[in-house]
Amino acid sequence: MSTSAPKSVAGTPNRSLRRTRPRYGEAVIKGLLMAAALVSVATTVGIVISLIPPAVDFFRQVSISEFLTGTDWTPLFSDKKFGVLPLVAATFVITGIALLIAVPVGLGAAIYLSEYARPRVRQLLKPSLEVLAGIPTVVYGFFALAFITPQLQDILPEAWALEVRSGLAAGLVMGVMIVPTIASLTEDALSAVPHALREGAFALGSGKRTVSVRVVVPAALSGIVAACVLGISRAVGETMIVLIAAGVSTGLRFNPFMEMETMTAFIARAASGDVPVDSIEYNTIFAVGALLFLATFVMNLIAIRLVRKYREVYE
Repeated sequence: MSTSAPKSVAGTPNRSLRRTRPRYGEAVIKGLLMAAALVSVATTVGIVISLIPPAVDFFRQVSISEFLTGTDWTPLFSDKKFGVLPLVAATFVITGIALLIAVPVGLGAAIYLSEYARPRVRQLLKPSLEVLAGIPTVVYGFFALAFITPQLQDILPEAWALEVRSGLAAGLVMGVMIVPTIASLTEDALSAVPHALREGAFALGSGKRTVSVRVVVPAALSGIVAACVLGISRAVGETMIVLIAAGVSTGLRFNPFMEMETMTAFIARAASGDVPVDSIEYNTIFAVGALLFLATFVMNLIAIRLVRKYREVYE
């Protein structure tokens, strides 16, 4: 009986589909990718570990109810009060103003780039728009203080009493800063919508605007929500613009024409001062940081739920 190797139909020996030798390059790439993922997780864990001990020491001296419901914030003064509501209110007022600018402008720019602009125009405009994301935020802060505020003081009535540093100027410039983030991510989500949906809508007699607004935007809603949430997180965590342009406040304020201090601005101001380590003034930095981290974490959880709810899967 012959023991020769089996022949294929063409008469050549069949080769095993098993791997003949290990692929070290692939293993190295997998290891690098896993290391990158672990670094991001380890960074988050490290932030939490660094925040917890000083925050716990702070809440041993200040009750959580006083911290969350108090309307006066003077931890660095002789008469110390630890109500964080002024910082929280200023953070959300300025973030709200920024979103009023960034969301409509960013969404409109994304729809134009994805649905209306020609390829050459898109190749020119999108990088130009993303250049705004590379400008240092300290430049935005001085721009708000030196240019936007004087212009607003000339435009707005004197009765409105716009102060030199105000939440309005900081919010407007912050909105311009996060436009590229929202526009770029939204444009990517819109471009990912299959062209078959557009072609089907055109075949039914729909116009360009109807297809863009009623077909493409709903189909990319999960990506749009993710872009907006990322913009919110960027605005909430912004430091230099509000530190330079928004000013300082010790009481609860909702008037954007007045000075107001955000959580990030306080952290930067207190950390750069002569605050004794392990003192209650020093621990306020970590208490506010923990609250800011928790707020951002909750927003991300809400965003994940919204993205999963409105996600469209195409084959």
